[in-house]
Amino acid sequence: LASTIIGKDGAEMVLIPAGSFQMGSNDGRDNEKPVHTVYVDAFYMDKYEVTVGQYKAFVAQTGYTAPNWASVATYSPTDEHPMIYINWNDAAAYAAWVGKRLPTEAEWEYAARGGLSGKRYPWGDDESVARDHANYDGRGGKDKWDRSTAPVGSFKPNGYGLFDMAGNVWEWCQDGYGEDYYSKSPVKNPPGPGTG
Repeated sequence: LASTIIGKDGAEMVLIPAGSFQMGSNDGRDNEKPVHTVYVDAFYMDKYEVTVGQYKAFVAQTGYTAPNWASVATYSPTDEHPMIYINWNDAAAYAAWVGKRLPTEAEWEYAARGGLSGKRYPWGDDESVARDHANYDGRGGKDKWDRSTAPVGSFKPNGYGLFDMAGNVWEWCQDGYGEDYYSKSPVKNPPGPGTG
């Protein structure tokens, strides 16, 4: 497998190697517990978040219902900013249009860690340096965006070469939400609960 490929939307995708990791957090919310070992097969993931410009092309070419572009522009003002104000169905439709899929929650968490083991963030455990690594909660450090998203790729990538895996915007995963799924999910490639 090639280490990078280009998707139908022109987005560069990075090969995330197969491996296992400790999923979840015993320090977080109850629905993030318990920490448990999960194995995922190798998969490709977009190097950057989907941009406003990419989503505009999707809407223009498919006639898909457009979001309120004025609301989007309030927090993502250019075509280089990440797409916001879309729901799971919108994200899944975009992914299908470009011949991709949303990552499972396990794949996303594994990829977000960037190969680090036992660390809370893609840069380590120190939350006090978050503003040097992500658009997070106001301004400070390298975070100069107070009330808007940062253009994609504004901070250094994680260990797998993925950008914006912490901060900036929430990202959709394939999985539904199951209240107690963590405690009984399969060890290998958990697909998420069947409903939720």
